[in-house]
Amino acid sequence: MTRRVIPLALFLSLIVLQGFAQVDPGVRGGAAGAGAPLASVAANNPVTILNFFNDAKDRFTEIDSVSGTVAGEGGFGLGPRYNSRSCVACHAQPAVGGSAPATNPQVADATADGATNTVPSFITSTGPVREARFPFFFDIFNNPDPNRPNGGVEDLYTITGRVDAPAACNTNVITQPSFTLAVNTNNIIFRIPTPTFGSGLMENIDDATLLANFNSQQNNNVGVTGTFNHNGNDGTISRFGWKAQNKSLEIFAGEAYNVEMGVSNELFTQERPLPGEDMKNGLASVCRVNPTPEDHTNFNTTAIGTLSDTVQFAMFMRFLAQPTPSTTVPGGATSIANGRSLFTSIGCAVCHTASLTTSPSRFTPSLGNATANLFSDLEIHHMGTGLNDNVSQGGAGGDQFRTAPLWGLGQRIFFLHDGRTKNLITAIVAHDSSGSEAQTVENNYDLLNSTQKQDLLNFLRSL
Repeated sequence: MTRRVIPLALFLSLIVLQGFAQVDPGVRGGAAGAGAPLASVAANNPVTILNFFNDAKDRFTEIDSVSGTVAGEGGFGLGPRYNSRSCVACHAQPAVGGSAPATNPQVADATADGATNTVPSFITSTGPVREARFPFFFDIFNNPDPNRPNGGVEDLYTITGRVDAPAACNTNVITQPSFTLAVNTNNIIFRIPTPTFGSGLMENIDDATLLANFNSQQNNNVGVTGTFNHNGNDGTISRFGWKAQNKSLEIFAGEAYNVEMGVSNELFTQERPLPGEDMKNGLASVCRVNPTPEDHTNFNTTAIGTLSDTVQFAMFMRFLAQPTPSTTVPGGATSIANGRSLFTSIGCAVCHTASLTTSPSRFTPSLGNATANLFSDLEIHHMGTGLNDNVSQGGAGGDQFRTAPLWGLGQRIFFLHDGRTKNLITAIVAHDSSGSEAQTVENNYDLLNSTQKQDLLNFLRSL
């Protein structure tokens, strides 16, 4: 047997190359730099607004049970189908209101309080919080039918077996979706939670401001076009969700309460069946235990207590301050400054607009005429075949996604709409695929040397 000998010069060069190869610095440590209220809210301007914020945060963190009879679970209305049992379960990193945490609560949610669910293969203790969708309905042979688009959320779990579930709501009546079949036929896509910090600032950016920014982008030389998703009722620009499909924070909160936790409310007044059930007989009546809407305005009570959970969820998100970036971590101030310059020069800032100014606000001074450092144009862009999920929402097609706001990115764990990676480099490279508006920008990134790439990564992780 002949031993292969690597020449010393080559060996040393490999060490040098490895030493200078760019790496994702990883989740930035230290203080969260997020989760606090806006400055004027913290200063209680107007009077009592801080009480509203604190009450809203308490509701955002409470766990829901089916009927409110389980100790330690203050909310009620869970199910009959659900993905998790509280808002904070999905929005916890690096503080309440953020994105998916390091330990996925959906594993415990499967059997909480006696529930008899099976944890799907794509839900793991160290993976992202996920919701699942089937892009297409199945035909009679259990094959995806491309002529029958689905795209609705297939809730992971049912209340069957829970100590507070109706006895008649058993596995013969309501079952989990066919996740194994969907995985085996590649008819499944995922979404992860979006962070909610600074949401009130995003909500308060005027359409005219967004349109002016759009028009200023059109002379770019990197092939970016973009468009807006619009609310189907009044035609104004929508901006929340992975495809900017939701217009306002109340709609965003109401939909999530119904879809993710199964709680009907004044915006979404009926408990939600699966897409397939909704085409046949609807949700089994024996699995419904509360009048609808379950969450509603509370009459004859205190001013703060009058508001529904849905409205208070929206208030909590609306009054959250934008994340505070680091000026020195990771890599030092010089590296971060260089990275920010490169971010602009290679074309990232064409979509990821550094800041936009909000309109005046009647809520609280910090929302009005403020600089929102969101690093997003709130437009939807074609991201190509590599990210296409074959799900349309509003005016957004299968490969169109809202430019993800980058504020707070330094402390996020999972990236891209489906949480497929924890590595920022992988997320950047995924922008380059056939039909993607970001191809040229990603190619420009590839042309940077290792030091420049590291500076860019350090800048992103400083946000």
